[in-house]
Amino acid sequence: MEETAQTLDRGLRLLQFVADAPGGLTITEAAHRLGVGRAVVYRLAATLVGHGMIRRDAAGQLRIGPGVLQLARRAQPLIADAALPALRRLAEQVGATAHLTVADSGEAVALAVVEPSWTQFHVAYRAGSRHPLDRGAAGRAILAGRAEPLPSAGPAGPAGPIAPDSPQGTVEWIESAGELQPGAYGIAAPVLGVPGLEASVGVVALAALDPELAGPIVVTAARAVAQALG
Repeated sequence: MEETAQTLDRGLRLLQFVADAPGGLTITEAAHRLGVGRAVVYRLAATLVGHGMIRRDAAGQLRIGPGVLQLARRAQPLIADAALPALRRLAEQVGATAHLTVADSGEAVALAVVEPSWTQFHVAYRAGSRHPLDRGAAGRAILAGRAEPLPSAGPAGPAGPIAPDSPQGTVEWIESAGELQPGAYGIAAPVLGVPGLEASVGVVALAALDPELAGPIVVTAARAVAQALG
């Protein structure tokens, strides 16, 4: 039983290493990271390939397979449902369209969208919309949540204040203006503390938002989503 648990642990760690390597991972690199011999990695990889969790490309690099994507697609509706109460509160409080956005293959994808009920005009933001991770508040908030150096926002998209008690000192929220759509303003905060999920919660509006007012509300919503998914 102990041997089986160790094998499972190694297989899951290998899957995580491959997922964290956008350019793919060689057998040698995987063996080094796992601290095992190449023969062990070959056996683990063969099992994961058989289940579609990883694949080997033409150069022999290990990459994420379609099985992982299928699992992710099945999980998305559950994630969206859990986030909806917090998104509804956010949309009503700020008076702007609220959204939950997740990372998918280098892009930011709107997973759930809630429009405010009391505003005369608001942004119509379609669930499933995609844009580069390094553009717009939602995508750059996800990057900030990775605790990596934040890409320069430029004059129209500054980062929000850094909170000393935030996890790893991360930026609390990100602001953007006109990066994805002229005249659209956004504020987003990363969803932190949910293993395996890279996401952000934010709002988008037709007029400039006061970040000192809307920013903390967005952060509170992001934490509520993290708690709902935790």
